[in-house]
Amino acid sequence: MDNAQSIRDYLDILRHQRQLSAHTLSNYQLDLQELLSFAKAQELAKLSYFDIRRFTSQLHAQGLNPRSIARKLSSWRGYYRWLSEHTSLAANPVDGVRAPKKSKSLPKALGTDEAVSLVAYQGGEAAGALADKAMFELLYSSGLRVSELVALDIRDFSGGAEPSRAWIELDQAEVHVTGKGNKQRIVPVGQAALSAVRDWLAVRGQLVKTDPQALFLSARGTRMSVRSVQLRLKQHAQKAGINSEVHPHVLRHSFASHVLQSSGDLRAVQEMLGHSSIAATQVYTALDFQHLAQVYDAAHPRAKRKE
Repeated sequence: MDNAQSIRDYLDILRHQRQLSAHTLSNYQLDLQELLSFAKAQELAKLSYFDIRRFTSQLHAQGLNPRSIARKLSSWRGYYRWLSEHTSLAANPVDGVRAPKKSKSLPKALGTDEAVSLVAYQGGEAAGALADKAMFELLYSSGLRVSELVALDIRDFSGGAEPSRAWIELDQAEVHVTGKGNKQRIVPVGQAALSAVRDWLAVRGQLVKTDPQALFLSARGTRMSVRSVQLRLKQHAQKAGINSEVHPHVLRHSFASHVLQSSGDLRAVQEMLGHSSIAATQVYTALDFQHLAQVYDAAHPRAKRKE
């Protein structure tokens, strides 16, 4: 069967039997024309699995995104499925060929100055403003997940009726948290965060009602919820003049990125974040690659360009 004729016949089936829209038909036609272009003088019915893989690699090398490649493969696969019903085609050469995996997007982190400006912002002396500053300083200081933050008690109540899963120890400058998989860890707390927490504790008693153990309380006197922290951080960022989209995990990412950038100690960052695998922490090595490259260019004697 002639290549061009077989494609026309297939598109007619899609148009009349499946009644696809003109836009969808146009996409199918473009995808199949591209297959023809790759095949050159070869008969489409004689292309192999390895030919299709080679074409897919060429698409990837051209910079086409994985989603578009997957769509083309789907178009080609459907064509060959139809062709196998009308010819002696032994196997569908597109079966088993997959588009390249989408690259994982890097976690979003604030720049150092922006992060410091955000958590240093003081919205006032009211209890709510003091709670906000303490929470956000602590998120950035210790890289906590927001669920770990709201679970913190004012001290260890492990011997009581409601044993603590997480708590802060101001004298030791550390928090004890229970993370994913019930994995417990101890994380240091910086002086700025400790100071903000002490300021909050000085007025916290005004709000205590139903959750006397909770470190952070809402205006109703109940333990702070994850959703409340998210909303309050967004409002806090707007008041502080931060234009970036900020949520609690951005502060965790910023903590990891900035500590790693300063120390280079991947294992220490892994332990503080509570990652069970070093691979989860390694993503932060890419966040400041451009910064590191600039430092290298400026500092390494063999990296400097000749004038």
